[in-house]
Amino acid sequence: MINRFLIASFPVAGIAIAAASNAFAVEYLTVEAAQRLMFPSASSYVLERPGFTPEQMRAIDASTHASSQARQFLIFRAEADQALLGRIYVDEVIGKSELITYAVAIAADGAVKQVEILAYRESHGYEVRDPRWRAQFTGKRASSPVVVGDDIANISGATLSSRHVTDGVRRILALDALIRRGSK
Repeated sequence: MINRFLIASFPVAGIAIAAASNAFAVEYLTVEAAQRLMFPSASSYVLERPGFTPEQMRAIDASTHASSQARQFLIFRAEADQALLGRIYVDEVIGKSELITYAVAIAADGAVKQVEILAYRESHGYEVRDPRWRAQFTGKRASSPVVVGDDIANISGATLSSRHVTDGVRRILALDALIRRGSK
């Protein structure tokens, strides 16, 4: 009798565990909502495909000590009357074990305008969504250190998430600098 009960309960326990592991996934913003929030005066958001070479990507990863978990990141030109307002980069980094989808708005002058967390899938570390923490990135440029513990504060209880989002922003700044150099 006990054996039948244990055997019968394993599939249910497996389903409950699988469901619980995804219970923390929260989508806060869609890409479209982030675009409107980050560049509200834009009349269009044009998808760019800059075509980075593998060598360029390796150089960026090596120089920034950060690598994207998503090699299919998105880049949008925010334009008003065909004038560039800036770019919005949508990328993913690993938190502790799950992906964090985030967007970085970089103004036409190369400075971070805004950072938004679009989706967070971990049970802990969601504090990276705190507006005060994300505001630390505002004004940062490719030449800025952008390092947790130096110019970006760590979040206790969200150490990996804060470190990895910071690494991701630093990497996005390097990608933007590369695009801006190529467009001159």
